[in-house]
Amino acid sequence: MNAEQLKERFPKLLSRIDEEIDELRYLTVIDPNEPDWEIDDEFDVFDPQDYNYLIYLTERLQNAIGKELLEELPDLIEKEKIFANFIASEEDLYGAWSDSDEEGVALALLDLIESRLS
Repeated sequence: MNAEQLKERFPKLLSRIDEEIDELRYLTVIDPNEPDWEIDDEFDVFDPQDYNYLIYLTERLQNAIGKELLEELPDLIEKEKIFANFIASEEDLYGAWSDSDEEGVALALLDLIESRLS
């Protein structure tokens, strides 16, 4: 997605950010959860059989949505069932199972956030 498409899809969210956002990765980083046997301690929380994506909320996104929504977000994600499996490990780090690709995961999350902003 380019900057115009992002502004069109997420007007409330992007109005809260001063700089121009032209890629989803400036808001949230979605990584496939694949085993790395050199760093296997991450999989204590995020078993790749249960969570095929790791979701990182950028500091830019956290600042834009505010502390209240950031704290409510895990409960909203579970309530809305936007992912088949979901776990919040930290305030800004989640595990999720989705049949979508990385962009689809990011868009589902950001759509939920956009719907909660005024």
